[in-house]
Amino acid sequence: MDLADIARRFGTPAYVVDEDAVRARCRGYLAALPSMTVAYAGKAFLTQAMASWVAEEGLSLDVCSGGELTLARSVGFPASRIIFHGNAKTPAELREAVGVGRVVIDNIAEIHRLAALVPLGLRQDVYLRVTPGVEAGGHAAIRTGSERQKFGIPPAELPDAVARVLSQPELRLAGLHCHIGSQITSVAPFETAARIMVDQLAMVQERFATTLPELDLGGGHGVAYLDDEHGLDLGHFGAAVPKTVAERCRELRVPEPRLVVEPGRAIVAAAGVTLYRVISVKRQGGRTFVAVDGGMSDNPRPALYGARYSISVPGRSGGPVTIVGRHCEAGDVLAEDVPAGDARPGDLVVVRVTGAYHHAMGSSYNLTCRPPVVAVRGGAARLIVRREEPADLMRRDVGR
Repeated sequence: MDLADIARRFGTPAYVVDEDAVRARCRGYLAALPSMTVAYAGKAFLTQAMASWVAEEGLSLDVCSGGELTLARSVGFPASRIIFHGNAKTPAELREAVGVGRVVIDNIAEIHRLAALVPLGLRQDVYLRVTPGVEAGGHAAIRTGSERQKFGIPPAELPDAVARVLSQPELRLAGLHCHIGSQITSVAPFETAARIMVDQLAMVQERFATTLPELDLGGGHGVAYLDDEHGLDLGHFGAAVPKTVAERCRELRVPEPRLVVEPGRAIVAAAGVTLYRVISVKRQGGRTFVAVDGGMSDNPRPALYGARYSISVPGRSGGPVTIVGRHCEAGDVLAEDVPAGDARPGDLVVVRVTGAYHHAMGSSYNLTCRPPVVAVRGGAARLIVRREEPADLMRRDVGR
């Protein structure tokens, strides 16, 4: 794709997503995991276009808010292929979620709240989210498998949760769920979690004479952000995890469940780039600061997690510079040691592997307007999310 042309046509900052790459990655997952249900994790990046691509490629969809569910329904995403998540679902969200394929129950109190909202004569399929005690992930803030964080039901409380679901005629316990973390690049933690979760399936079978048909192992599949990094080996995952589950099921005499996975970042991250323009170049304190027209409002991940990226200033080279954003925070730093010592105002800056958790985590901090999203397919670029305008920001400000 001609990034310079896209920057001229649509302005900067701008998110650019390669539709062909997204679709290819969806197909790659289905090919590598033929016996599993693959549900795209919409929290990574979700627009009407993205939801449509996922639906057309045959994936299911994991949503975690009423807003994401509303967007999915707006494009006619099949309700039976939607999994609804959340550790603090509001009553309104639970009401809207009734009728989707699976609702993931995160805490015991949610069981009765959901059951009370299911219309007479209907049954809602649910999973119980379990904390398996496996810690994995690229940063402490995205490790979600231990009991020292907010998600899921501890194994000690799982029997009580199972009993409560089974006592509700409005609910059907379709399976168990876990999610151990994000940006995991080794298969081993997933194997460990899978064994532990099969143990929980066996507990349910033994204590409640109930065989659960599904096991959702969540997402967290890592990607390479830098040239010297590696992502999760999907082929290895697809061979090792089902084998681990099958072996443990045989040991415990439990029927093999249908496995479900929820990749988000691994589907869309590498398909995205972000474009900026250099606004100013400043040399002080022995360093060169190259300031661009975006920053932590469109990419908070460096400030939140210390995330690092491959960043280039096409046509420029030279000594190391620090790429900084426009916001009134000293920590608004996008990257350090970028070889662009001769960068000039007006230069294009390209940040790669930004398809996940950039548009999704964007804000209007400092009342800056959020960037547009441009999709590219077959070399042709089109706008799928327009640039936010000051009028959009002011429309919500209704008091004086």
